Amino acid sequence: MNFKEEFEKLVAMGKITRQQVEPLAQLANHGYCTHRSWGFGKVTAVDAVLGRCVIDFQSKKGHAMDLSFAATSLTAIPKDHILARKVADLPGLRQMAALHHLDLVRVVLQSHGGRATADQIQQVLVPDVIADDYKKWWEVAKREMKKDGHFLVPIKKTDVIVLQEAETTLQDRLLTDFRAAKGLKAKLAVTHELVKSVHDLADKKAAAAEVLPVLNIDIASHLRTQQGLALEAVFARDDLRQGTGAPAIAGEPDANGIWSQNPRLNLLLEEIAAAKHRRALLSFQASSPVWFEAGLGIINIVTAKLCHECVQVLAQAGHLDRVRDTLGRLISQHQASSELLLWLAKERSDTFADILGPEVFRAMLTAMERDAFNEKKSNRLRDFILADMELMEDLVGSADIEVIKDLTRALQLSPSFDDMDKRSLLARIVKAHPAVQSLISGEHTKQDITLVVSWSSLERRKTEYEDLVKTQIPANSKEIAIARSYGDLRENHEYKAAKEMQKILMRRKSEIETELGRSRGTDFANPKTDTVSIGTTVTVSDASGQRETYTLLGAWDGDPDKGILSYLTPLAQSLMGSAPGASVDFEMGGSKKRLHIESITAAKLA
Repeated sequence: MNFKEEFEKLVAMGKITRQQVEPLAQLANHGYCTHRSWGFGKVTAVDAVLGRCVIDFQSKKGHAMDLSFAATSLTAIPKDHILARKVADLPGLRQMAALHHLDLVRVVLQSHGGRATADQIQQVLVPDVIADDYKKWWEVAKREMKKDGHFLVPIKKTDVIVLQEAETTLQDRLLTDFRAAKGLKAKLAVTHELVKSVHDLADKKAAAAEVLPVLNIDIASHLRTQQGLALEAVFARDDLRQGTGAPAIAGEPDANGIWSQNPRLNLLLEEIAAAKHRRALLSFQASSPVWFEAGLGIINIVTAKLCHECVQVLAQAGHLDRVRDTLGRLISQHQASSELLLWLAKERSDTFADILGPEVFRAMLTAMERDAFNEKKSNRLRDFILADMELMEDLVGSADIEVIKDLTRALQLSPSFDDMDKRSLLARIVKAHPAVQSLISGEHTKQDITLVVSWSSLERRKTEYEDLVKTQIPANSKEIAIARSYGDLRENHEYKAAKEMQKILMRRKSEIETELGRSRGTDFANPKTDTVSIGTTVTVSDASGQRETYTLLGAWDGDPDKGILSYLTPLAQSLMGSAPGASVDFEMGGSKKRLHIESITAAKLA
């Protein structure tokens, strides 16, 4: 059907304007369109007689529109547009994505008028065309585009990628960008691209001959004003020289010239890209006799990420003990910065196991309170503490109960967390130390928390606790340290076994601390015998007349072979409070048993 002739008739009838003929003809012939609000649509019918068309939008199937309205509100798109091809041949596009990266990118760019950003390309391809690992796919496609002469790939991710008819070599494009770059920072960005693409350059020596002298001039001009930028330029220049095999230029500025001016190390490092921090520190180490003192001196004033790099370089140079001493001093004196503590919390390696304890969390509270007016710092540390569900247990798990009580009070009084976050953190402390539950909630009655125990059993429990704290736990710590020295912790079975034993010992320590905190020693003298109570001996009989005698003593005194029951056992609990002549029901082994209380006397204790 010749839609244009039909639309001309509608013009003659006054139903549409002449300006609307061409848009409607494109709409009818292409068969696809976009709407500002409803998105992509497929034209399923055009009826010139009724003066309307029908569009299948994703959210509005079979939507009828007046032709006059459609001409002004819809934009026709051709059949080879990426959106149209996703509807007509999605499997073909997926095959293209797998086998021909550049063809697919070309389709997307042509659909956007030859220009599109990386985000626009991703939005149209994910997840319909590329469902898995788009980042990896895009890296491969980007490398291919840089090699191909028809794509202009910008250095900035937010700039548009351009598809051009004329082919330009990679080297020509990059050198053109370098010549057009304004300032050393812009030239550095292009130099990094040259280094990445050095193996694909047509004439490496020619590229180096043009770029290296320009960099040297700019480096020399920035030596005193922007030392961080100059150092990055030295690194980039040296990398390009190494990649192209170009010779060094006599008298050119180098890293030593920068370090000889004694710049503020932390300020210089903050000027350069994070990826270059390690290299800058190693360069400083090779150039300065005071590198160790300077490196150790900045760990408390730099970001957590930079702190990590500093500690790594210091440790690799054999100064780990000094780092540990400095960390311990800063933490104990509550002078550690929130960024240093954030690094330590993230690191949490066995290298610093002896430092990681409740004092670290106390130092964190101090740092956050100190940073109260620096929202960015306090938020980073606070957010990490709340997000890491294992941090609190790692810090407080092996601490004494009195230390934990003090820390609990400090957390309750701290202004660094709101009430809901405090409850969350307190719950994690209770998980590691149930004994502090009553301190937090204040809801337990004396009867709920008290354990009646004999003096002898109390002494036995105290002896067990002392053996745990003074013998078993220290011995286990030595086993962990020895096992750690064997190397690779992932395959170190001795280390894993020792760490598992540590959990068992710490769990038992916490249990005993809770029990000792609840216990009340007694000699069971002068018990009341009008009813069954702790410290009495009760004689009972069952339905067959068989008699048994039980003595009810403390929570840790049970000895069934001698007829001694802990008052907490189910049988003892069923007898408690009953008078002679009473009958009680007791369930044992899944069957109920009725016992008749015949007599109650004071227990005879040796």
